[in-house]
Amino acid sequence: MSIPNTSKMKRRPTHPGEMLREDFLPDYGLSVSELAKAVGVSRQSINELLRERRAVSPEMALRLARLFGNSPEFWLNAQRAIDLWDTAEAIKEDVSRIRPLSAA
Repeated sequence: MSIPNTSKMKRRPTHPGEMLREDFLPDYGLSVSELAKAVGVSRQSINELLRERRAVSPEMALRLARLFGNSPEFWLNAQRAIDLWDTAEAIKEDVSRIRPLSAA
């Protein structure tokens, strides 16, 4: 049994890199280099995340959650929303041809 989701989001969800770039870095007064050093990763890794060319991994989610005092789930849920949106857009025609089953 399932509950259908009838309200599809009209826009692409916010990428975690955009959240970091637009909200977290300015609020905490951090540069890319400072963020990289604080979480113990390369500047390139952070730069790619901020430019939305890299996804938030479970490891990065743990690092960011520890630094900013929120949960790893916050970061992973944001990434999951992006992944689902992008995939749904890419295969929407294939998915639309699937006919849902009815319980007997």
